[in-house]
Amino acid sequence: MKKLFFLSLCLLALTACNEGKKVEERAQRERDSLMQVIDEKENELNDIMGSINEIQEGFRQINEAEGRITVANGNPESASSKELIRENMQFIQQTLQQNRDMIAQLKQRLKTTTINVERLTKTIENLQKQLDEQNLRVQDLEAQLAERDVQIAQQGEQISQLTEDVSDLTADNQQKQETIQAQDKDLNSAWFAFGTKQDLKAQNILKKGDVLQSGDFNKGYFKQIDIRIDKEIKLYSKHAEILTNHPAGSYQLVRDAKKQYTLKITDPQTFWSVSRFLVIQVK
Repeated sequence: MKKLFFLSLCLLALTACNEGKKVEERAQRERDSLMQVIDEKENELNDIMGSINEIQEGFRQINEAEGRITVANGNPESASSKELIRENMQFIQQTLQQNRDMIAQLKQRLKTTTINVERLTKTIENLQKQLDEQNLRVQDLEAQLAERDVQIAQQGEQISQLTEDVSDLTADNQQKQETIQAQDKDLNSAWFAFGTKQDLKAQNILKKGDVLQSGDFNKGYFKQIDIRIDKEIKLYSKHAEILTNHPAGSYQLVRDAKKQYTLKITDPQTFWSVSRFLVIQVK
């Protein structure tokens, strides 16, 4: 009987020990499962917070890019400024799209997450509001840049037109100046010729004792001069006679050391007032 009782006690102790181990194992499994859930939630939270921080960083970078555009816009005609504006606008558009995508992903996670849904919803709403406000600012900035480009284009057209007008005006002035110079030259031009009687007859300058009465005299025989400048004509002859009509007292025929004549016009306006053609017969 004593042996039987002892065996029963041992059996009961063994059974209790096995039950204790099972309870402990079940508790460990529950702790492990809970820790797994906690780890998963912590990872999910870290992932969500990382996305939120990345979105906020995107907003900050967009603000900086807007500032760079504002500075560059102060010198819109500079090639470097245009390139800087183009690069920063491209960066802003890319970053805005990244933020849109990440906010859309966060909204999708709201449907499955159990992490403080109410607080996360409010955070996402604030991010969406910032995104909308920033998008409006970017649209306004794009409109300003577009208007500026139109103004620059218009100014460019105006400058081109002004340049063309100035060029036309310059050409017109040049033509007028040339016309004035030509007229001035004509107004102050005279022609002279000298030669022997035979020479003058051969050129039809002297005909039957009359000078320049024939309309077919050789004009090419005459030399053109400027009456304001040319006031002396060397005749290379010891005998000289002026055949055309020129007022007395407006000129002198003087001899040089070789006794050859030189015509000196002392009063050009008076001398050439009757005729702009001068014919001198020499021997």
